[in-house]
Order: sequence, then structure tokens, then C-alpha cells
Amino acid sequence: VRSFSATARELTMLEAVARYHGLSKSGTIRALLRKEFWRIFPAGTTEIRPEDGARIGGGGDGDD
Repeated sequence: VRSFSATARELTMLEAVARYHGLSKSGTIRALLRKEFWRIFPAGTTEIRPEDGARIGGGGDGDD
């Protein structure tokens, strides 16, 4: 995806989150996408597998 539509309010929210994390807007979108993907699919999908050495599922430390 090379573009997306958002309201002015949503863009302002994105800019605030990006600034907070010290990321660009596109970097923030990528980080949020990765976080949400692995939250929903902790073991990956048939197309996207976890990288070697990745912790699969909750490790019980409460940081998930």
C-alpha cells in the first residue's frame, strides 16, 4: 500500500504518535502493523512465518 485515506484528525493523531516514538509517520504505521499482526497471529500464517529465534506466544512475563 503506497497511500491511504484518513481524516485530518486521524493524520494529526498519527503525527502525535510518530513524534512520541521518534519515528516517521510511515515508520509508525509499519510498527503498529507489525505489532497488531503478531498479536493476532502469534505463530504467523502460512505465508508469513516468525523469524528464527522469535519468541512464539506469551512467555508469561506480562509484556505481550
